[in-house]
Amino acid sequence: MLMTRLVLSSSLATKKFFASGADILEMRYETYPETYMKGLHDHWNFITTIKKPIIGAVSGYVLGGGCIYALLCDILLAGHNAKIGIPAIALSITPLGSSTQSLPHLVGKSRAMEIVLTGNPITAEEAYKIGMVSHVYDADEVVNEAVKLGERISGYSRPVVKMVKECVNKSFDYGLTEGLKYEKQMFWSTFALEDQKEGMNAFVEKRKPKFVNK
Repeated sequence: MLMTRLVLSSSLATKKFFASGADILEMRYETYPETYMKGLHDHWNFITTIKKPIIGAVSGYVLGGGCIYALLCDILLAGHNAKIGIPAIALSITPLGSSTQSLPHLVGKSRAMEIVLTGNPITAEEAYKIGMVSHVYDADEVVNEAVKLGERISGYSRPVVKMVKECVNKSFDYGLTEGLKYEKQMFWSTFALEDQKEGMNAFVEKRKPKFVNK
């Protein structure tokens, strides 16, 4: 996989795979003490520590660990040939990352249960219908579309972009009442930014804003 600025995509020239998951040949003889002591796959959630919005562009087979990485992206775009699945159960292991935690929030409990309990991959169109991905494009265009989306987001004030991402992520941690309080605090805090003044002045003056990212 390859990450550039805001976009996470496959580094392979072929469109057949985004990622096929962990190395099973390497994992099969691991023991519980070994996995515990070395924190096997503790790094899965590193994407959630990145303050910039991460846009995933997937095509072909998006399985196991690759699917986990994809689901941790803030926005996920898929090529029409994508097959997205979490077949951990077929290996007699439980899924990691977002598979059992954020996936139910994305697609609902019933569909999330079906995906992780059967291990069956779903198509890009199915993923779009249940809200797992935002858009479906031709496999040859999905990365370009992700880059264009990233460029558009990059054109806004960076502090505000980070604050908006944080507000959305807090909705998973807080109840509605606390979430609304947090959202309001973030809204008020934008008025301490030079970019807020510039954005509103540019709107009134009908010109393109020149953000200074502070």
